[in-house]
Amino acid sequence: MGKRPLPSTRVYQLPPEKIVAPKSQPPPNQIGTIEFSGKLGKANYWFFDLVNTTLEMPMTISRRNFCAALGTGLAAASANLFADESGPKVLRVIAYNIYKCKGWPSDRPLAKRAVAEGQMAKRLAMELALHYPDLINFSESPGEEITQKVADLLGMNHVRFPSGGNWPGTLLSKFEITESQNAPMNDERPKELFTRHWGRAKIKLPSGEPLIIHSAHLYPGADPTVRLKEIRAMIDSMRPDIDAGRSMLLIGDLNHRPDTDEYKLWVDAGYVDTFAKVGVGEGLTMKSDIPQSRIDYAMAAGPIANRVVESKPLFEGAFRLNTNDLESFALSDHLPQLAVFQSH
Repeated sequence: MGKRPLPSTRVYQLPPEKIVAPKSQPPPNQIGTIEFSGKLGKANYWFFDLVNTTLEMPMTISRRNFCAALGTGLAAASANLFADESGPKVLRVIAYNIYKCKGWPSDRPLAKRAVAEGQMAKRLAMELALHYPDLINFSESPGEEITQKVADLLGMNHVRFPSGGNWPGTLLSKFEITESQNAPMNDERPKELFTRHWGRAKIKLPSGEPLIIHSAHLYPGADPTVRLKEIRAMIDSMRPDIDAGRSMLLIGDLNHRPDTDEYKLWVDAGYVDTFAKVGVGEGLTMKSDIPQSRIDYAMAAGPIANRVVESKPLFEGAFRLNTNDLESFALSDHLPQLAVFQSH
């Protein structure tokens, strides 16, 4: 591997409220952010390679913070300079029922305070950003104002799928969303179907490859009658893309377990359950304190199904409820389901 030229380095100040989510393919000299806080308030700094540097920082920063920034930046720069950039690029997908961004349990005082003080969008975006998502599905989306804020904080495009009831969905994408449709049935949608959400979108991956995504939240409850009707209507609509062998994802809260007739319909239609293919353990996604059910999925069909390399629920961080702390709350009663695919 040839030598990389040593770049000049600068530190750029960002607005304190801005969260910068790491991108799948960051600029070659991009490192990350660091936040300082003290008597003069908070400031976030975006770091690039700190080699042969000229640092440009606000004069209000203390010498201690300056040294801390320099040390952190140099360490990160060294890791970046010697990183192996030849590895395969990946597509990281998350399916997440976010419980309308209320926190769970929503009746706990700290959850109520976080909602009242407008913190939930930032909390959600910060936790998701740790997992470098390229595509995210939200079931039980909050109002558009909060959804837009999450998308902005993550630097993602988004499309909203209205609900037949009061549970809209959202698809967020690092890439261009070239088209979208809400509940694209071949016939008129009966009122009892898709009271949560179902939407279809097409995105353009950096390789130029189109990817079709179905974001869905199916009918809940023990009786599968309505869900089975929803799934059959969806598969009927998907059939031309399935038969054409196009890469497709189905992501969301499908409200059924793997040992059901509903699940069998997806498999028979040609979908691959990514967790069943490469996951470890039971993959439980509900609830976020002591998970007991697997009802959230990232399924794939077509060529992309052969490129899945990882699939797991994210039972960690703020996604997980600390059962030993009765004051705490999780971001939702569900866990996110992550799936990672090698890029084409």
